[in-house]
Amino acid sequence: MAFRMNEYDEFAVEEAVRLKEKLGGEPDVTVLSIGPDRVGEVIKKALAMGCDRGVHVRDPESTSRDPWQIASMIAAFAKDKDFDLVFTGMQSQDRGSAQVGPLVAEILGLPCVTTVVAFEWADGLVTLRRELEGGLRAGFRLRCPAVLTCQLGLNTPRYPTLPNIMKAKKKEITLLQPGELGLPAALAVTKAFRAPERKGSGLILEGDVASLVDRVIALLKEKTAVLR
Repeated sequence: MAFRMNEYDEFAVEEAVRLKEKLGGEPDVTVLSIGPDRVGEVIKKALAMGCDRGVHVRDPESTSRDPWQIASMIAAFAKDKDFDLVFTGMQSQDRGSAQVGPLVAEILGLPCVTTVVAFEWADGLVTLRRELEGGLRAGFRLRCPAVLTCQLGLNTPRYPTLPNIMKAKKKEITLLQPGELGLPAALAVTKAFRAPERKGSGLILEGDVASLVDRVIALLKEKTAVLR
């Protein structure tokens, strides 16, 4: 089975690399991914697209992590790095929770704009447009640092060229464990599921609307303090 980079994350990588190119190579772009060993190939693709260094949080249990745990690991890595911008995909293509980006922003105490479809940078000021329900778009302007989640339409991700693929093999990939970012390496069951105790039975009422209304009011008066 072949694994590929999440589509929305490709938009995030592309926009970060474009910003680096616009600024003349400064600052560096770091790509981070959490998952088992196969994640390394995805990081190499991001490096071949133009990122400068990779970080692989080697976590075989990543598919069992909830969005808060994933966001906590990302935020723990980023908190002392003084990143100007954190680009993430709008959501993953498997779970589709769209929670990780906003949670990273919450943990780091940074502003966040989601579903970004247009991006401009000028002297630390970011001008954005984001997609709303019904195909509408809204404009935003904010100062960095900030967290942005990227949506379809923001850009067209590039295909890595052979020379860049070869260069990517020489770029640094840092390996980390979840424990180094404050999380255990494996999940543990602390409490087994227990079905709630049965507390009563339901009551089905039948009849025309007028009689049902009278019966419901009578039952409410009898069983509860309602309407007393």
